[in-house]
Amino acid sequence: MELPDPVPYAVPGFIALVLVEMVVARLRDRTRYEPRDTLTSLLLGLGSTLAGALSVGLVYAMALWVWQFRLFDIGYQWYWFVLAFVLDDLSYYVFHRSAHRVRWFWASHVIHHSSQHYNLSTALRQTWTGFVSMGFIFRLPLFLIGFPPAMIFFVAGLNLIYQFWIHTEVIDRMPGWFEAVMNTPSHHRAHHATNPRYLDTNYAGVFIVWDKMFGTFEPERADDRPHYGIVKNLGSFNLLWAAFHEWIGIAQDVWRAPGLRAKLGYLVMPPGWSHDGSRDTSETIKAQWRVRLDGMADGKNTDGVR
Repeated sequence: MELPDPVPYAVPGFIALVLVEMVVARLRDRTRYEPRDTLTSLLLGLGSTLAGALSVGLVYAMALWVWQFRLFDIGYQWYWFVLAFVLDDLSYYVFHRSAHRVRWFWASHVIHHSSQHYNLSTALRQTWTGFVSMGFIFRLPLFLIGFPPAMIFFVAGLNLIYQFWIHTEVIDRMPGWFEAVMNTPSHHRAHHATNPRYLDTNYAGVFIVWDKMFGTFEPERADDRPHYGIVKNLGSFNLLWAAFHEWIGIAQDVWRAPGLRAKLGYLVMPPGWSHDGSRDTSETIKAQWRVRLDGMADGKNTDGVR
């Protein structure tokens, strides 16, 4: 059975919503959009689309190859689509968490986080090297279970479409029941933040319940508003640097690393890891932040005793 790719049908809606948000931002807060940043995001999105078109045939062929070893024969009844959507979102959670914890995957995913602005154009800032980093391997178990590749690619497209609208500051909070189950702009703003509190949290694509189940959920707080970007920001709007800077960093670190173990570490350890401990990872940044918080709390307690 052939199923359409839903993403191209959504692109006109994406563009229309970006334009609407630009108008809203112009009326409310012009700092939400920066022309050079927006242009970089749009060009990265265009490049990602072209890269995806070049590699989709290979990915689909691999999916079909795995599918021939499937454990079950799953049909195209509506309930299988529902289950496929839920399990695909779980696989996305695993991928997304790995993309923040393994530098090889981060080298592709970092592009999406490299903007210091948070708006709908940021949603279009996507990688050119997803095939190289092999992020598609996280969906292979679904084909092995027996879900047809066409079904998984279809629901994955729906997942991607859902994630577009959560890249905004225009929407503050959704109703409580929705915030409890679904990924929302508030939850995803925290994910994109570089504040120590929010680092490596809220990996969900559609269902925030995965983060709550696996201990990676952190609610956005009014007293700690998100600051966007990456721990070490790009410092320019150069398109090629935005697309490949982390791969260049990996190559440089591997070349200079003393020994095989260190070289492998620069590929598979978390971003910021170094063989001599001279750099900060998200764990060390959060640990230092907690020490500062504890120190502030102790100071307040001492003042209270006095």
